[in-house]
Amino acid sequence: MARSCGVVILALLLSGCATVKTLDAAKPGAPLIYAGTRLDWYAMHGGCCPMDRFGAEPPAYPAVDLPGSALLDTLLLPFSVAAELGIGLQVWGGY
Repeated sequence: MARSCGVVILALLLSGCATVKTLDAAKPGAPLIYAGTRLDWYAMHGGCCPMDRFGAEPPAYPAVDLPGSALLDTLLLPFSVAAELGIGLQVWGGY
């Protein structure tokens, strides 16, 4: 029962996760490294116009999302650094 609740809570958190939202934002000039964490921090401190800066809207509760985004951003850090440096990894997914 507790495990099922944990899975449901995790799914709900990931649906509004700032990191997931910034992965496909494709905003030129938007930050790539720790983008979700930075979006949460920006929203928590009343930053103006997150769509213009990050290409994504922050989650409804950025303080709740911050730890999960920090963890996911850390796991994705090697890919973010490679993308920032312009290194093509030839990794495709999706359809």
